[in-house]
Order: sequence, then C-alpha cells, then structure tokens
Amino acid sequence: MEFTIGGRLEVSITPADVGKRVSVRRRTDGGGTGAQFTDVVGVLTSWNDDVLSITRKSGESVHIVESSLVAGKVVPAAPARRRGPAASFGELASVTARAWQPVESEALGDWRLRAAGGFTRRANSALPLGDPGLPLGEALERVRDWYEERGLPAYVQAATGAEGTQELLCTELERHGWRREVSAEVRIAALAPVGDLRAEVRAVRLTREPDAAWLARYQRFSTPGPPVLRVLGSGPSVWFATVPGYPGDAATPDADPAAPPAAIGRCVVDGRWAGFMAVEVAPEQRRRGLATSVMAALARRALEEGASAAWLQVEEDNEGARALYDGMGFAAHHRYHHYRSA
Repeated sequence: MEFTIGGRLEVSITPADVGKRVSVRRRTDGGGTGAQFTDVVGVLTSWNDDVLSITRKSGESVHIVESSLVAGKVVPAAPARRRGPAASFGELASVTARAWQPVESEALGDWRLRAAGGFTRRANSALPLGDPGLPLGEALERVRDWYEERGLPAYVQAATGAEGTQELLCTELERHGWRREVSAEVRIAALAPVGDLRAEVRAVRLTREPDAAWLARYQRFSTPGPPVLRVLGSGPSVWFATVPGYPGDAATPDADPAAPPAAIGRCVVDGRWAGFMAVEVAPEQRRRGLATSVMAALARRALEEGASAAWLQVEEDNEGARALYDGMGFAAHHRYHHYRSA
C-alpha cells in the first residue's frame, strides 16, 4: 500500500478521523537500523492518551502507540463485491434476524433484546441496530438486568467489516468489560448459480416443518422443547430439507425410512433473499455431494418463490463449510461477533 507523498512518508490522520477507515504503517522494533514495519487497515475506533485503536474487519482490535506511526491516511470504504448481489449491512442484519426469531423480544430504543430459553446465541442476544435511547453504560446495564431476570447470560451481537458496521460499538463493549466469544461470517451470493449446481436433488424431501427424523440429525437439538421449535419455524417462508438415511452405504439405492437422515438443511425465503442454515451431513455420508444436493434443492424452491439472492452464516473455524461455500460462489459480506458481559 502506497503511503508516500512526494517521495516521503506522511501521517495524515488525526483524532478527528475516529470512525473512518484508515490505513497505517507502524514501526515494530523500536527504530533500530533494521527497522521492521507492519501495516494495519481498519476503522479507527479511538485515539486516546497517545494510543490508537484500529478495528480490523475480522473484529480484532489493534492498539498502536502514536510514537510508532510512520505513515497513516484515511482510505475509501472497501470496494463493492465483484460477485453476489449488492447489499447494505442494515438490510442484511434485518433479513438475518427475521430468519432466526426469538420466543421473546423487547425493544430498547433501536436495540432489540431477544430470548429463546438459551437456544443459540443469535436468539438470546441483544441486537443493536441504532441508538438504544440511553447512554451506552446505562443501556448495557439494562441488557444485563433483562437477561439476568431470565436466567441467561447477557450477550450483545455486533458486526464488523462492511460499510455501516459497528466497529465503534465493538470497541466500546470491550472498554466496558464485555468479551468477544464467537465470531462468524455472513456470506452472500447470487441464488441462481446455487440452484444450477450439478447435484442429485430427487432424493431431497422438502417440508414446511421439521419432523422427528430431521430433529434427530440436527446437532443443536440436544434438549427438545418449544423454544427450539419456535425458533426453527420462524421466518417469512421456511423450508426444511431431508435426505433419507440408508441401511449401510449411501450408494445403496433404497433409503431406509427408519434410519436417521443422511443430510438436512433449512432455508428461509424473505423477499429477494434466501437464507441457508442447519446444513448438516451424517459423518459417515460426507464427501458424497449431499450438502450440495440439499443446497441446490432449497435454492430451486426459493427461486420459485421469487428470491434472487442468497445468504448464509458460517463460523470462522469451520474450514470444511467455508471451502464448500467458496465453491458455490459465496463471498464474505461482514462478520458478526457475540460479546458476553463479564
């Protein structure tokens, strides 16, 4: 990255640039003759007491002593994605929330407090989509109290990595003692190529509700109960996919209705968007293309309902899923993180 102006390095950022996307170069070895440098790109989230805090798109906060800066400048927002649909953070945040709705919800200004008996962090965390209507410290106390009344840990879900995301809030959460536990990518793609995948979809059964077999395969369904079924069934137009199990080997032509499913998936159609969740394959049936079959079958149904864009969420350490979705054309849009109250 080029920092020079007229052949010399220049630090052209100031504390007035907090909230902007910046690129900086810092000295990392104390300034000896063999000086080493590191570049950091992200949102400048604070500049206090001669220390800068820059939040990368991954959500990682980097703290830089001002005296180590050798160059710095404001840079444009990340360029538009070359593949997949155009989408703002606000639109995607609302769409993804409607696809995984809590059992109980309460407004705190423009924040939404959500609870579902502890079933998943997404359904049991505060979703901040604007001003809570209170100073942040007071709002976080309200969040803590609300979840404590329900016997649940207090979480706030916040996002980084795209225009309009919440790097400043992430830094403030850390300053108030909240700690990041889990991060995931929100990825998007054009829907038609997913439906056009070469896959065997005849064996994929689509239903409006999950049956006992689907739930038996779903790894998060450890404790049956109304909250789980309420969350799974929530959304504008919900579909569940099941590939029946086989008596021994998936190459056997006849499925066994009594066997646990070989693969499952869930899709929520919401206007132009189709969201894919809970795509799981039995360990002994992996690498047979079943996940692709599930995705293709759900995508084709979503296309019939008028959707044109796809989204999904994948945790950053799930390398197998990330590789699968790379091959389907999904590109990272932003990341979200769950911060837990200390």
